[in-house]
Amino acid sequence: MDIEGYARRGLLRNDRGLKEKLADRILEIKKISRKHAEEIAGAVIVEAKATLNPRDEILKPVNSGVTMGDFGVGSRGMGDFYTHEKIAEVIGKTSAIVDSSHLDDSGVVRAGGQYLVVTIDGMHSRLSDFPFLAGFHVARAALRDVYVMGARPVAMLSDIHVADDGDVGKIFDHIAGITTVSELTGIPLITGSTLRIGGDMVIGERMTGGVGAVGIADTLTARIQARPGDVILMTEGAGGGTVSTTALYYGMHEIVDETINLKFIDACEALFDAGLIGKIHAMTDVTNGGVRGDAKEIARTAHVKLVFEEEKMRALVNEKVLSMLDGLEIDYLGVSLDALLIIAPPGHADDILGRIRDRNVAIDIIGKVEEGEGAELMINGEKHDFTPRFRESAYTPIKKLVGEKTPQNFDVMREAVDKAAAQAVEKKRRVIERLKAK
Repeated sequence: MDIEGYARRGLLRNDRGLKEKLADRILEIKKISRKHAEEIAGAVIVEAKATLNPRDEILKPVNSGVTMGDFGVGSRGMGDFYTHEKIAEVIGKTSAIVDSSHLDDSGVVRAGGQYLVVTIDGMHSRLSDFPFLAGFHVARAALRDVYVMGARPVAMLSDIHVADDGDVGKIFDHIAGITTVSELTGIPLITGSTLRIGGDMVIGERMTGGVGAVGIADTLTARIQARPGDVILMTEGAGGGTVSTTALYYGMHEIVDETINLKFIDACEALFDAGLIGKIHAMTDVTNGGVRGDAKEIARTAHVKLVFEEEKMRALVNEKVLSMLDGLEIDYLGVSLDALLIIAPPGHADDILGRIRDRNVAIDIIGKVEEGEGAELMINGEKHDFTPRFRESAYTPIKKLVGEKTPQNFDVMREAVDKAAAQAVEKKRRVIERLKAK
């Protein structure tokens, strides 16, 4: 619970009973005396008052009036993708080979004659109570994002934040999950940060954090390189953090074990060992909004049209995972399957298929790249629209309640987001000018 945010909202509405109410909230979580709770509440209110109306431009936040939840940020759908496009605008033009404007899995710069590939992945927010699982899946995700850029990972780093009442053991459990992947792949976890969420101002046991990875490449397999005439291949997928979350919160815990594997990494290593990376145009992992989301991003970035065969993709989803998703009426094409998507010239397809199958990883050709734009899904020979929904497939009870439909006021919210992004760019420009003038 964010007690600073609670105090700030109370101050804005002139709540005269704020101190007592805040003390009540604190006592719901902390086993302390009423007197101590009121002392904490009083101190929090003093600090919240001090920062309520900042005057300096640097201290004044840019506000859009649109919340993260309403706009679907982090929900791997239209609102989320749009926000990331705006993030790239705020960052502006960079000297990077691949930056945020490419909507790729990692960023790339040149260093010492090679490509230096860097990525960061946040742990799944619903795995806070399962630190080992969270660590395992976020570490694997970070390595995936480096591999799909055509790079071999060389190191990992972690960032862990546990709220004030969280058990210290969560840190160790989380690190154990990360280093399970590390030890099995030989890619060391070399540095990181460990902090409390919000310091003294967030109480409870919530944990969050992320894992970053760094890799080196001689050639790149960025999404922008997809070309008409290429074929699309996909490896088997059993999901990761998202599928685990579905299984956990629907009481189907046995399915979690299906996600504990390194098949994605095995497939990538097979490509490296066979010297096939240079033959591949683009790679990505099926995560953000599922195949639907990846298809949109690739088509937009490379200015091509992607055509997928539904029957071929369905056959590559882990049987137990697919049965769970179908039974819960969750669109498997709109969730993270953690499969490897490869786009390559048809002449190299057989070699790619053979090398990966030799590593006991299933793979098949699931589509093709054509001239045009957008994506299509072929089902029994008929074309179907394949655009992502406003949010990824609703994969937990609360997500089903929130829904996947685009809000009626989405265009209004988008205009407000545009304005906020423009304000942030202008604020950055003014501060840069101020610093240059010193």
